[in-house]
Parts: sequence; C-alpha cells; structure tokens
Amino acid sequence: MLEIVDPGLQTTVQDYPGRLGRQSLGFFPCGPVDHLAFRAANLLVGNRLGAAALEIPLGRFQANVLHAGTIAITGPETHLTVNGKPVSLWESVPVKEGDVVASSVIRGPGYRLYLAVAGGIEVRDAFGSRATHIVAGIGGFDGRALERADVLDVVATNEPARRKRLPVSLRPTYSNNWEVETIMGPHADPDFLTNNDVEHFLTATWRCDLNSDRVGVRLNPHRFQWARETGDVAGGHPSNVLDNSYPLGGILAYGDVLTILGPESNSSGGFAVIATIPEAALWKVGQFRPGRDTVVFRAIDLAQAAALHDHVAQVLDTRHLDRSGNGG
Repeated sequence: MLEIVDPGLQTTVQDYPGRLGRQSLGFFPCGPVDHLAFRAANLLVGNRLGAAALEIPLGRFQANVLHAGTIAITGPETHLTVNGKPVSLWESVPVKEGDVVASSVIRGPGYRLYLAVAGGIEVRDAFGSRATHIVAGIGGFDGRALERADVLDVVATNEPARRKRLPVSLRPTYSNNWEVETIMGPHADPDFLTNNDVEHFLTATWRCDLNSDRVGVRLNPHRFQWARETGDVAGGHPSNVLDNSYPLGGILAYGDVLTILGPESNSSGGFAVIATIPEAALWKVGQFRPGRDTVVFRAIDLAQAAALHDHVAQVLDTRHLDRSGNGG
C-alpha cells in the first residue's frame, strides 16, 4: 500500500491498453500517454504489462510505503530517492514499511514518470478498465487525480523480490526536439490538403502549446491552403467534415490549429484528421513538455509502422532484463 504525501501536478492511476471497445459510447481508451515507459515499469516488478500503475506528469511526487514490496519508476531522468538516498530509474527497487519514495521535478527532456508496484495497484474496474478518465470522472481512484492522504491498495503477490534492470541500450531517448512517425490520412491529399500543405506539414517544426494535456497536444496555428474552398454540407471551413470517428493519435485540423488526439480526447467530431501517429510511436507524444518542446513529423507506411511495433516489443521482452538475484 502507498499513502500519497505529495501527488504532484496530476498523478493518476492508469492501465494499458485502457478502456477498449467503448468508443461508440463516447469513451476514448484512456491509459498511459507513454505506453512504453508504463509497460516497462510493470515489466521490472514482475507484473503483467498492462497492470494498473501511476502516471506522474512533471515528476514531482512523494509517497509513504505502508507494506513491503517492490517498485520501479521509469521515464526521463530526475532525482529519485528512497528515504532520501538516491536510487535508479529503470530498475526494480525493494521497499519496506515506513520507507518514503520521492521524485523531483523533471528538469531535462521528457515530461512523465511511471511508477509500478509489484502486484499492481488495486482500484475498481470501470467499463472494463482501471484507467482514470478525468473528463468523465470514472476509473482509477474515484475518477480523479490523486490527492494528499489518499491510500492506494496493492494486489497481493507471491512474486519473489528480484532486482531487475532494463539495459541502457534499450531505454528510450528523450528530447526537447522530437521526430515522430506518422501515417498520412484519413483526410489528407488530394481531397483535403494540397501538395504544398503536405510538404509544409512534413517539413515544418511544430511547437507544443502550453495548453496541452491528456486530452490533446495542441500545436502552433498554421493556415493551410486546402484543396477545397469549404466543407460543403459539413460547414464553411475546409477542415469541416461530416461527424466521424476519431483515432487515438490522430492529428486533428481544428480550423488552423492542429491537435494530436490523446487518450481522453473526443471519440468523434466534425473536423479532418490529416494524419495519424501509429501506436508504436505514440509514447513519444506522452513525453512532450507543454510550452517548450517541438516536433517534426516523418511520413511512414503501414509496413514501417509494423516494424516500429516489433521494435517496441523487443524492448519489452523479459529476456533482455539484467537480473541481480533475490532481495536486492
């Protein structure tokens, strides 16, 4: 069990892949914005990869340990301690009753940490998932971000405590200036965007707006030429379309503003989705720092997206973990 002392900016309980099969009811899946670091944290403590764990934006966090167990924290570099003594990210760490786990604000590249506890965090299932959907107020811990004095239960486990470490060579690299793979469409050229629009989209450096969160990452405004004058029956702006389903990771053209759809976005609407970030590359978006980071998009095809998926699967292969025996 963990007692929250400092919940930080907006720490939530998430699981992976979240609340699938509910988009027709208006629910995007939720789950972690950076699914790679999230699953790696679970891997390091011996959980199934999708077990409920904590997402900690900006890094500031502190909790008291109420029962002995094993934790792992993954994500960008920050100052991580147990009882004031430094410990490493991307490694399993044994903790005992009375220990204090703390992390500081992330100063360098990256934005979100993930904390997993052996056994997984125990919260009630809501529509097939334990993931917090803050907008709807369901899932996680009472459907909200954690607050001071919240106590989190942990699923009991008989897994022996073994120190595990993800090799540095397999850990993701964080940046302030990202390159993110994307597949053009479904509303791209030639029906929606001009060739010049596509060229600009793929060569411009886009800035992550300060008003970005789990719902979506807003990018700086840009006026596209568009391949049509209006949205016809859908509306007056060329970005208007008849309401249709939105994909997770879709890059929505809301008039002159592009928005990357996050795990708590609207499930449908009436604006063009000019490109879609493949699932294997979405973890990068989870590490964008609002108001600071930039991104350049690189177009790939379905075969390349499948290769990215295979690469992520290799990172999360248990055979690649370094092990250092029992109990630390």
